[in-house]
Amino acid sequence: MEAPIHCAPAPDALFKSAGGGDDASPDFPQPDVQILTSAGLRIPAHAAVLASASPVLESIVDSPPKHSSSSERVIPILGVPCAAVAVFVRLLYSSRYAEDELGKFGIHLLALSHVYSVPTLKQRCAKAVGQNLTIDNVVDVLQLARLCDAPDLYIKCMKLVSSNFKPVEQTEGWQFMQDHDPWLELEILQFIDQTELRKKKARRHREEQRLYMELAEAMDCLEHICTEGCTSVGPYDVEPNRKSQPCSKFSTCQGVQLLIKHFAACKKRVNGGCSRCKRMWQLLRLHASICDQHDSCKVPLCRQFRLKMQQEEKGDDTLWKLLVRKVVSARVMSTLSPFAKRKREDIERMLPPQMNWTHQAK
Repeated sequence: MEAPIHCAPAPDALFKSAGGGDDASPDFPQPDVQILTSAGLRIPAHAAVLASASPVLESIVDSPPKHSSSSERVIPILGVPCAAVAVFVRLLYSSRYAEDELGKFGIHLLALSHVYSVPTLKQRCAKAVGQNLTIDNVVDVLQLARLCDAPDLYIKCMKLVSSNFKPVEQTEGWQFMQDHDPWLELEILQFIDQTELRKKKARRHREEQRLYMELAEAMDCLEHICTEGCTSVGPYDVEPNRKSQPCSKFSTCQGVQLLIKHFAACKKRVNGGCSRCKRMWQLLRLHASICDQHDSCKVPLCRQFRLKMQQEEKGDDTLWKLLVRKVVSARVMSTLSPFAKRKREDIERMLPPQMNWTHQAK
């Protein structure tokens, strides 16, 4: 009878790969257990090594054999290729591995490391499988990640499906999943929906922060114009600086000056004014809400607005008070952070012109 063909190196070779020297091989104990693969091939191994590497294999080794008459101990590892089982057994002996092995048998090794509770190997395999994701295999890997409880790989697959949904929807894996795992399809659709909601929420938050930062700068700009004067507008006792170039202190300065000039000349202002006049009224009111220079403020109508707000009931205008708090917070942040202005300009570049307050003012 021919000797059995083994898919893995002999135990002494495994010992060498784990770090033993050449002279350690003769003293290495003989294998006392056989790993049986799906092809009927056997891989010799040591029960002590398997038990120390995997609690599941330890339980199998410690359990009494089903056939007490047989002295040979056999552990079946079925359902995966023989070569993958051989690599798995070798990795139980040694933590060193080749990248091409994980690339070739990563999916099988991930399943084996999960079934036999080898967390370190499972983490490596999940990372290797994630690096080899494609449109064609992402659905299959996603199913495996969910079964093997690999959250990082699961999220990575979900993100790939979400960003490439149309191509993924045409793959055989997606069609198979629709027929056999509708719950996973529902999870994917829910993930895509939640991702879109998070993106919309993030965009809305950026727009709000951009508005608050711009209003905070407009408040500083208004004080600058009414106290020092600027290119075309200034207080009555200060001559405006007639420069052809726009103000370099604030990016919103030109827009605020145009609003002030329109506000002063608009004939509709007496009857409520146009939309630009109303915006100017709001700026003056907002300034009065945050102004801390009660006696020396040179901004027009600041004192009148403060007196009016003191006469109003405390419960009124909750939304306006919230806006004031947001603008004050943005103003403080712009003062503390040297990068706030650059960040606001970056946000403005991300938004369309019709959503930019300075463009609206012009």
